[in-house]
Parts: sequence; structure tokens; C-alpha cells
Amino acid sequence: QMELVESGGGSVQAGGSLRLSCTVTKSTYSTYSMGWFRQAPGKEREAVADIENDGTTTYADSVKGRFAISKDNAKKILYLQMDSLTPEDTAMYYCAADPRAATVLKRYGLPFTYLTQGSQVTVSP
Repeated sequence: QMELVESGGGSVQAGGSLRLSCTVTKSTYSTYSMGWFRQAPGKEREAVADIENDGTTTYADSVKGRFAISKDNAKKILYLQMDSLTPEDTAMYYCAADPRAATVLKRYGLPFTYLTQGSQVTVSP
């Protein structure tokens, strides 16, 4: 069992920055992978970035060089630093976690088990 609490998000002009945070408030697992997803209106949910328990990161091509995923293991907080935002980044952003490795989930097309309610990120031109 895991419980996640997401914070951050909001509105910003193009070129600006935002940071999302996701706190693991409860976990019965000692190791887990985490990730960020987003879903824009009328579009499918897409993976943005993920981080393995050992810190290995993966990014969607659309955010490489602009977004950075990181985690504070001591505080059990996952971050998504978003820079050089564009209107195309406007979406609901979700934090996710799973006791399995992200590479395994992606290999077999499995979703992360635990997901937050999401935070809206709106980027204006």
C-alpha cells in the first residue's frame, strides 16, 4: 500500500518554470519506482518522466532538456522541475508510484499502481 500527496502546479506564462512535488506519506514497500504523467484535454495520458529506486531517470522526448525529475529519499518527496514551459505542456499532471521497476512496467505495458488526483498546469502564450 502506498499513499501519495501531490502539490504544486498552477499557471505560468510561456518560458516560465514550475515545480511539482509528490510526497510518499505511507508505504509498505521499501523500494519503489516513481513517475510523472500528464493528460491534456482530448488527449491520452502520457508518461513524462520516471525514476527508478536507484535513481535512474527516463524522460519523454518532448520534455528532455526542459524537465528534471528528482527525489529526496530522506523526505520521501518526488519532484518535477519544469523549465522553459510552453502552452503544449498544459495538462493535468499526475504523480505515480509502484513497487515494481519502471522498466518492467514499460516493458509489459503495465500502469503504475498508485496515482495521485493530479495537479493542473496551465501555460499561457
